[in-house]
Amino acid sequence: MKHIIILGDGMADWPAEELGGQTLLQASHTPYMDLLARMGRNGRLVTVAPGFHPGSEVANMSVLGYNLPLVYEGRGPLEAASIGIDLQPGELALRCNIICVADDCIKNHSAGHITTEEADVLVKYLQEQLGDDRVRFHTGVQYRHLLVIKGGDKRILCTPPHDVPGQPFRPLLVKPMPGVEPRSEGLTPQETADLLNDLILRSQAILQSHPINRKRISEGKDPANSIWPWGGGYRPQMELLSQKFPQIHSGSVISAVDLIRGIGYYAGLDRLEVEGATGLYDTNYENKVAAALDALRRQDFVYLHIEASDEAGHEGNLELKRRTIENLDSRAVGPIYEAVKDWSEPVAIAVLPDHPTPCRHRTHTAEPVPFLIWHPGIRPDAVQTFDEVAATEGCYGLLKEDQFIHAFMEE
Repeated sequence: MKHIIILGDGMADWPAEELGGQTLLQASHTPYMDLLARMGRNGRLVTVAPGFHPGSEVANMSVLGYNLPLVYEGRGPLEAASIGIDLQPGELALRCNIICVADDCIKNHSAGHITTEEADVLVKYLQEQLGDDRVRFHTGVQYRHLLVIKGGDKRILCTPPHDVPGQPFRPLLVKPMPGVEPRSEGLTPQETADLLNDLILRSQAILQSHPINRKRISEGKDPANSIWPWGGGYRPQMELLSQKFPQIHSGSVISAVDLIRGIGYYAGLDRLEVEGATGLYDTNYENKVAAALDALRRQDFVYLHIEASDEAGHEGNLELKRRTIENLDSRAVGPIYEAVKDWSEPVAIAVLPDHPTPCRHRTHTAEPVPFLIWHPGIRPDAVQTFDEVAATEGCYGLLKEDQFIHAFMEE
């Protein structure tokens, strides 16, 4: 049996007064997800291990069954792998957002969704002006980039910028973890924090007047006028999925998000490029589905990640998030189900979010998420719809850690 996981990033949400007390999954028109829930088996999954921040890297690694306390190293190393940066021993890799700061506050975490083409110019400028033998900037995708510090200490406290829209940035600057002993070599936590804070302030001084930002301001767009590093760590040691599951001889990951592609790299999955995949609500669902089906014909396992709902949740836009959920259903789940339901080799489908991104909260939370599993011949449970409430009655109950992926791969 082949296996495909369709993951709607941040798709789960809280009940909303505007929706009569329903969640977005309850209120959205999702006939295919409801059909699969009705024909399949359901449950809930805890994707955030105790003590971990509910980031997408944490949640997606949990979905794939990785033991976070053993292998987690932050977003930076995952994104380094995605863009082809081979981290050396002692190198600290951090996600480096390009953000918009206004009136000394973080206006947004994405510089108004700057394009990769614009950001590439700015990242190269940052490397030219601020880079040296210790500091390297690397271009990623859109607002998501990479900062590598040779000899940096990961024992620092960084605030994800998408968690703090509208808040003053200075109290959120990098801090050393308290009570840690210096290492025998490399920078101390305090020196690492001081270096990163200096880079943040110097980036603001040089980016504001850059021609890219002068043009953006003239067009009424947010300037990309600050870096914001976070999610730092070293190269992780992760077991390949093919070593964990003998059913997986080969597989692929499809995502526009570097950190998901990085997880795929360390998991031993092919990272497929898809034209028109943006990581936003305008992503090309059709090309992603075509790539997923092509990979599934050739391979045993596909991880199809779609970011759109998470971005809409960060924006706090209820109607936009509803549209992303309905697009996932009609433009991804539906076409994949219709294509594979009659294949001679059966295909198991799982659908789930990685974490909630409630519109009212505008950032990730750690509540359990609903999931469904379907394949031809599966004995259904009593659940009739796919949503946070109905899933509580599913036969799988409440799973955690690697229980979901084992339940799915054993189908």
